[in-house]
Amino acid sequence: MDLIADLQAALGAAQVLTGADAARKAQDPTGKYRWQPLALVRPADTAEVAAVLRLAGAAGVAVVPVSGNTGLAGGTNAEGAIMLSLERLNRIREIRPEARVVVAEAGVVLSRLHEAADGHGLYFPLWFGARGSAMVGGVLSTNAGGSNVLRYGNTRALCLGLEVVLADGRVMNLMGALHKDNSGLDLKDLFIGAEGTLGVITAAVLKLVPKPAAYATAMVAVPSLPAALDLLNRLQSATGGAVEAFEYMPRSYMDRYAVCNPKARPPFAEPHEVTILVEVGATAPRDATPGPDGTTPVVALLETTLEAMLAEGLVLDALVARTGAQRAEMWTRRESAAAITFTRQPLVDNDIAVPLDKVETFVRRMEQRLPQIDPGAESITVAHLGDGNLHYTVWPTSGDAVLHDRVREAVEDVVADLGGSFSAEHGVGTSKLTTMTRRKDPVALDVMRAIKAALDPQGLLNPGKVIP
Repeated sequence: MDLIADLQAALGAAQVLTGADAARKAQDPTGKYRWQPLALVRPADTAEVAAVLRLAGAAGVAVVPVSGNTGLAGGTNAEGAIMLSLERLNRIREIRPEARVVVAEAGVVLSRLHEAADGHGLYFPLWFGARGSAMVGGVLSTNAGGSNVLRYGNTRALCLGLEVVLADGRVMNLMGALHKDNSGLDLKDLFIGAEGTLGVITAAVLKLVPKPAAYATAMVAVPSLPAALDLLNRLQSATGGAVEAFEYMPRSYMDRYAVCNPKARPPFAEPHEVTILVEVGATAPRDATPGPDGTTPVVALLETTLEAMLAEGLVLDALVARTGAQRAEMWTRRESAAAITFTRQPLVDNDIAVPLDKVETFVRRMEQRLPQIDPGAESITVAHLGDGNLHYTVWPTSGDAVLHDRVREAVEDVVADLGGSFSAEHGVGTSKLTTMTRRKDPVALDVMRAIKAALDPQGLLNPGKVIP
């Protein structure tokens, strides 16, 4: 209770919530993890974040940072801990259009960042379904991916600088906007993807890019995943690397989408085994300015490529968006993945990455392995095919934890054999700790533990996450 009183004195009583008042952030979006924090605290700025960490350190109480709380790996589980909400650190400190950077605090919601950049004809190219609630601090802490990684890279590639509060309350200023800086170790990258286990990110310098002036978007049916990669490579060559998204939706996903959305129109008259959502972004006026006949060059280029591949039998059918509404309809189909996945319980979700040319092998091997482990189990997959990231979810026949672990271990086996990763963009959190123990290089784990001990010697920052 002395700690609660000290926190109230530092932040104001209204910003230190306990009991039922703290319940609004006391579970994750999956519903799998629920907890009762000691308190939910809401600092207003970096100095107050530092004060919270100093007080918690003195009392020996754990601190779990939380931003939009949209994670799927149990990374914000805070039983008995202080939940440190960054929601009030929500200022966009500045936008510098000439340098194409934005300085934003950890509590800025991703969609607000999109809107702010749009006002300058620029774009922050991190895009995924939870953009209306996910925050800057969270996407940095999990090194989030999304649909545009293919062209722009994940969050790590979009960050130039960080402001971080360390476990002892010191503030580390790495807020340079430099593209080149070899002045010692690149400390910034330690904290991106660390899920708040090494320090609390309070602000960042982020890259902006020119906003595409036109999009060419299409649903494309292809006979196989190798044919899909042929399509991707041809489009990359034809557009100079302007493919922004290349999303894989197999028949199982399309069928489930139709069940969950009975009023939605299917893209094609006939169902297909492999459907791709492809989007090309054009920034150059020569590619984005409609001609006398109203045709936009980038759209015409996409159509020409698809027509050629249709003639070769490498494309079976295609629907090119003619309006913004049609484009939105295509994206709604893809961005419904999380809602569709959670329509059934129990589930075993896997966020994995394999080399692009091994995606088909992964799918085929799991189709063989899963019935051997759990006859009657079903799977549903959706993927950022352009970067090899699959969201492979299994609906097992029971809630038996041992069975779920056997399914997860089978996925790990196949992923490891293909040279992939068991964690692509959702982070490790709590849910993948067992996998980390089984699959991560032991020397790498030792190095991680050494870094954790150096930066957080009391082990109070988001304990029990990421590092087994």
